[in-house]
Amino acid sequence: MKIKKIQAANRGEIAPRVMRSAREMGINVAVYSEADKLLPHTSYADEAINIGSAAASESYPVHDKLIGAGRQTGADAIHPGYGFVSENAAFAEGVEKG
Repeated sequence: MKIKKIQAANRGEIAPRVMRSAREMGINVAVYSEADKLLPHTSYADEAINIGSAAASESYPVHDKLIGAGRQTGADAIHPGYGFVSENAAFAEGVEKG
């Protein structure tokens, strides 16, 4: 399967790297919380989706919000970044189920 659109499910250092590379390929989507809408990763994104309030605990680790953003934008893949959901089997399973 060729990835046509990838969502970065993170806001940290890895997110701008993922977004820059994906932008070169024309396949990028970012997510952000209210507090993070002006962070660098959103400026590299062709699309940026708000996933919740300023509290990180109410946005980035909430699987349904991340997966829902992917559905909303038609993302074929979600890059988990580091932390939050990167080592979470339940998140990976949720992504696979769509």
